Amino acid sequence: MDETVLTIDDLAVEFRTDEGVVNAVDGVSYELARGEVLAILGESGSGKTVHARAIMRILETPPAFITGGAARLRDVELLSLSEAEMREVRGSKIAMLFQDPHSALDPVYTVGKQFTELLQQRQKLSKRQAKARALGLLEQVGVPDPRKRLKSYPHELSGGTAQRVMVAMAIALEPDVLLADEPTSSLDVTVQAQVLELLASLVAETEMAMVLITHNLSVAVGLAQRIAVMYAGRIVELGPAQEVFAGPKHPYTAGLLRSIPDIQIREERLAGILGAPPNLLHRPSGCAFHPRCPLADDRCRAEVPPFEWVSPQRSSACFHPNEVTR
Repeated sequence: MDETVLTIDDLAVEFRTDEGVVNAVDGVSYELARGEVLAILGESGSGKTVHARAIMRILETPPAFITGGAARLRDVELLSLSEAEMREVRGSKIAMLFQDPHSALDPVYTVGKQFTELLQQRQKLSKRQAKARALGLLEQVGVPDPRKRLKSYPHELSGGTAQRVMVAMAIALEPDVLLADEPTSSLDVTVQAQVLELLASLVAETEMAMVLITHNLSVAVGLAQRIAVMYAGRIVELGPAQEVFAGPKHPYTAGLLRSIPDIQIREERLAGILGAPPNLLHRPSGCAFHPRCPLADDRCRAEVPPFEWVSPQRSSACFHPNEVTR
């Protein structure tokens, strides 16, 4: 059996607001093996990023509170660590790659200053050793003219180069797990492909495990071994990427697939998902997707479907998994 490096078990996060309590992450569970890429897919507001920030313990409290569950990195329970202990784990054991590289870099310091400071503090390298290590990492991730980039400020970097710098910094301490939060959404299409190819090659070379958070199912299928689909704070489908793509077992997944343009088929309109994601202050009764679901019946409106096995390696939270069609 593949070595499990990350176990998320019934993770729950709520936001306590003046209007009420929002259950942003509501019982998320999965395991991640060494060298595996798991893509977590869903619309904005589904809980993808919140769950990752909860694992990293970087949610702002208040208003966010982790109210239940576990997040185990090998044998270490992340949610029970003190903040000082968690600082030692971040970067060295589990790292996060953020959506906008320019906002993740400090604008008043050069890339070299930020990179070498990280290596000096966390790996106890000398200034010369840290600079040599930083140059090697920038070369590894394909940053052009790395010596010049070390002297550059973040605003002087293109989006693609800035994200490559962030990738280099994320892997600098050789973490077991990388949480990549929509790492290409701020980049143009050509650069997106380059960054995704870079991440795939790094996973293959280092056997690092990666959670890829995305709203793009095509990206998920191209890079991940498995896909988890989130809706309204819960995982509603989980399985091998190619199987999920070929035959979804949840109507929400099927709706996402139908909304992908196909250059072989010329239609006037794409078949989108009717309605809008629910307001989690007022979660619908029963299955949260039932107001938008073509298969919904009285049971769906009254009961929350269990997340259970529907075929080998496939799980779904739907009362009608065998009726779902693309």
